[in-house]
Amino acid sequence: MHIHILGICGTFMGSLAVLAKELGHHVTGSDANVYPPMSTQLQAQGIELTQGYEPSQLDPAPDLVVIGNALSRGNPAVEYVLNKGLPYVSGPQWLADHVLQGRWVLAVAGTHGKTTTSSMLAWVLEHAGMAPGFLIGGVPQNFAVSARLGDTPFFVVEADEYDSAFFDKRSKFVHYRPRTAILNNLEFDHADIFPDLPAIERQFHHLVRTIPSEGLVIHPTTEPALQRVIEMGCWTPVQTTGANGQWQARLLSEDGSRFEVLFEGTLQGTVEWDMTGQHNVANALATLAAARHVGVVASLGIAGLNVFKSVKRRMEKVAEVHGITLYDDFAHHPTAIATTLDGLRKRIGDAQLIAVIEPRSNSMKLGAHRDGLPQSVIQADHVVWYAPANLGWDLAGTVASSPVPTQVCDSLESIIDEVKAHARPGTHVVIMSNGGFGGLHVKLAEALQ
Repeated sequence: MHIHILGICGTFMGSLAVLAKELGHHVTGSDANVYPPMSTQLQAQGIELTQGYEPSQLDPAPDLVVIGNALSRGNPAVEYVLNKGLPYVSGPQWLADHVLQGRWVLAVAGTHGKTTTSSMLAWVLEHAGMAPGFLIGGVPQNFAVSARLGDTPFFVVEADEYDSAFFDKRSKFVHYRPRTAILNNLEFDHADIFPDLPAIERQFHHLVRTIPSEGLVIHPTTEPALQRVIEMGCWTPVQTTGANGQWQARLLSEDGSRFEVLFEGTLQGTVEWDMTGQHNVANALATLAAARHVGVVASLGIAGLNVFKSVKRRMEKVAEVHGITLYDDFAHHPTAIATTLDGLRKRIGDAQLIAVIEPRSNSMKLGAHRDGLPQSVIQADHVVWYAPANLGWDLAGTVASSPVPTQVCDSLESIIDEVKAHARPGTHVVIMSNGGFGGLHVKLAEALQ
């Protein structure tokens, strides 16, 4: 079958393409922006990519068009599909029908940490010999690919609350019917499709409604929004993590790189890994709880975490030039920015830390999170914000109240000049964006040479 995917370079759709190819389909796709890491992964899989959405790419007609949620009415390819009556489906629906049906699905949902936690969980199962399938919205470095079918009934999926397609406004995760569900955390996000936090809580409750009574729901005790979701009705056993939870961590190092794991008060072992930050300790506890549900004892799960490598673009060290270390990070919400910088600060001590931040997510562009931005960067010594001409709100005015020395730039060149003016040997520079940021990482490394 020839499947054409519109919006193929999104992390979800690109992973879907990998699975469709593995199932034996002829897969092609197109996107407005074809950029790494997804474009390189797809080309390595032999998947033909087209830049742009010209209707000509759909002639001769494919057997099925999978339409990504980034596309809407008015897009020339979408209009062609509808006018010609071509068969089409959303990505989550295709995944549910052709990959997840009949499998033990382990879903990882939440505002933050989905990609990292689903990568951890897939790796812990792999390390335990369970050869799971997975679909992850990023490229886990333990696997070097974002999706695979796997050889067993177990399938780990990053379960996103974003909508499924222009014709299906339900959250993606409603399609997945997990048996094991991690609910990491829940804050207001995706201001382009949700009016408020209660609207997102309702979608999370739709997910909870689909989990069988023989399944398991895992969530931290510290998230009031998740508590409200569970109180709407839960027909599934629950395990909790964190403060007063059944799964707890006892920190042995302030940066979270070493900690003991306790389950119901009993020591299970010690995690010593390359990750930092309290958020990753929380991700690890949820991972161990989910892995135990499918038969991986905690000690074996901990052994897997000890050799876990992070996900590309999650505090990924991309270069070191004249003693200046550059990191690529995906953080695009004030909470994620704060926890990521806090983890790095605890690791590097008093070394200079420069954050370069692009407010690129739809919620950021709408200004939904702007009030949280000035305080989100307090662990940095210097912050460079990128304000493109089309941002639509006053970023400079918003961050003027930040206690950290701040510069707002409107071009990559001025960002590079600003970093060069302040960085010195021993400085750590974190570049934060949920997009390609115009190749800033490579350009900055070259400029520092």
